[in-house]
Amino acid sequence: MRPTAIALLCLALAACGNDAPKPAKRIDTPQEAVARDGDVTMRANVIATGNLHERMAREYGIPRDGRSVLLMVSVRRGPESSDVSLPATITASTTNLQGQTQPIAMREMRVGELTDYIGTAQMSPPDTLRFDLKIKREGAATSTMAFSRDFEP
Repeated sequence: MRPTAIALLCLALAACGNDAPKPAKRIDTPQEAVARDGDVTMRANVIATGNLHERMAREYGIPRDGRSVLLMVSVRRGPESSDVSLPATITASTTNLQGQTQPIAMREMRVGELTDYIGTAQMSPPDTLRFDLKIKREGAATSTMAFSRDFEP
């Protein structure tokens, strides 16, 4: 064998490690969907209720289990550090991979001076849920949001 070929073979073998690839990490934190209309920001988060802290679930008045999700929507005006809540009416539904749609009853939740809108939906993991929201602000056109989230057992 030529010295160049031997050197290339040695380099190729040296590049091969015996470490197995690391498995993908499951994301348990809520992922945010964001829509903007001028200086108004609408944010939606979804999290499996079983992943909620016990105190938070108690404050929100929702059960913690592995078959339901919490949808939380905020409507704010202004820059992030000094934004204010805006009153809104939220209409929400979710559709699973089998095409089954369920409405989500949304209610107002006050935390200090801020207002969020929350509701729960049922699911059977593993599943992908598509969320469709209509956000009606006083004196403004209706905004829409649509996003999907995957849920694993």
